[in-house]
Amino acid sequence: MSDSEASRVRLGTPTGRAVIAAATLGSGMALLDGTVVNVALKTIGEDLDASLAQLQWVTNGYLLSLASLILLGGSLGDRFGRRRVFVLGTWWFAIASLLCGLAPNPEVLIAARVLQGVGGALLTPGSLAMIQGAFVPDDRPKAIGAWSGLGGIAAAIGPFVGGVLIDYASWRWIFLVNLPLAVVTVVIAQRWVPETRDPHASTHFDLAGALLAVAALGGTTYALIEWGGRLAPYAAVVSLLAGVAFLVVERRTREPMLRLEIFRDRTFSAANAMTLLVYAALGAIMFFLTLQLQTVGDYGALAAGLATMPVTVCMLFLAAKGGELGARIGPRVPMSFGPVVMAAGTLLLLGVDADVVYWTDVLPGITVFGLGLALMVAPLTSTVLAAAPDEHAGIASGVNNAVARAGSLLAVAALPVAVGLGGEEYADPVAFDAAYGSAMLACALLLVVGGALSWFTIRNPQDRTTLGVREDT
Repeated sequence: MSDSEASRVRLGTPTGRAVIAAATLGSGMALLDGTVVNVALKTIGEDLDASLAQLQWVTNGYLLSLASLILLGGSLGDRFGRRRVFVLGTWWFAIASLLCGLAPNPEVLIAARVLQGVGGALLTPGSLAMIQGAFVPDDRPKAIGAWSGLGGIAAAIGPFVGGVLIDYASWRWIFLVNLPLAVVTVVIAQRWVPETRDPHASTHFDLAGALLAVAALGGTTYALIEWGGRLAPYAAVVSLLAGVAFLVVERRTREPMLRLEIFRDRTFSAANAMTLLVYAALGAIMFFLTLQLQTVGDYGALAAGLATMPVTVCMLFLAAKGGELGARIGPRVPMSFGPVVMAAGTLLLLGVDADVVYWTDVLPGITVFGLGLALMVAPLTSTVLAAAPDEHAGIASGVNNAVARAGSLLAVAALPVAVGLGGEEYADPVAFDAAYGSAMLACALLLVVGGALSWFTIRNPQDRTTLGVREDT
């Protein structure tokens, strides 16, 4: 059925709770594997004898296929049904997780992580599009807030879950645990979630666009990780040419994977630019902090995971409130001050070193960071979706997710090189400690720039109406 026919679900009903549960479990599973691996990297490196570059690819192989194909996943959901593609992606993700858990060496693990990202690209945009298509308009901000909060918990709780599994079982279980979660997700989705689709969606598979997106992001990632290597300049050129070709193909294709006209809305474009900056910082902070705690602070995997629990608590209790605040006063203030608060928390984390004391060096900073994240997430998501027509909910969700993952992908690829890390130095406490401070300062700067961008470009709906602001650029 179309969105207009399905958009009758209320938030407090059994169907409404089922939609949020399925969407949260599915996207949360993908988010969990985007963060849980950070805690396991040191252990994986020791067990599989992996270099820093290979560990970066364990993280970035997943983000690469996820970010590159998530637009295709959104458009497939709009055409064939968001629930149907969501369920397919959940099964794909589960099978790839099994391969990750059985990987005998770094190369197989990296390949399995790439496949896992493909499954994430199918299920992630569908999770949010199911909410946008199923709920009545008045309940969407609160539903998105609940989804953001619960999904954010999955991302934030990843290091804790990973720590428990690594210390008491094996790093392989951080992937194998996805199998029962996938079964529960599929059962809920098949039984209770209504099917929605865009009646005007593309009937054409934009394979050229998808391949060019992979080439553009893949080339950039390779060039950053292997910077200084013989093939890095060629990868950079391939990336540039593929990026230009992608824009040309999407503009000229009759039914493109990405409708470039949605970027004519100034709010949509600005919100996604802010997403790129903030999620680049978020991905890099979690990458460096967990390794800093283990390599320099001599924390175990579980202790490093527990160190980030305040973020989980903030998301659990405050993310939905952040969505309600954004609905009441408009998104400009939460989207501007949220990243600045996150930047303040990041600066407080500069005190994490060899003599780290959790209560004074970690807890204040990670708590302030979590407060800023909870303030920002739901208003950002609501703004992106509100700026696009309902029938393009899958594409809008896919774009924002792709931008977020691309931000993390590029930051994790670029920052280690930028701060002087390479080879086996990630296991050297002296070398890693020297790089950590520079990385966190760079992340704080990205967050401040993201907040400033929101302040100068995002307008509340009532302000746009009063001032007569045109949204088309």
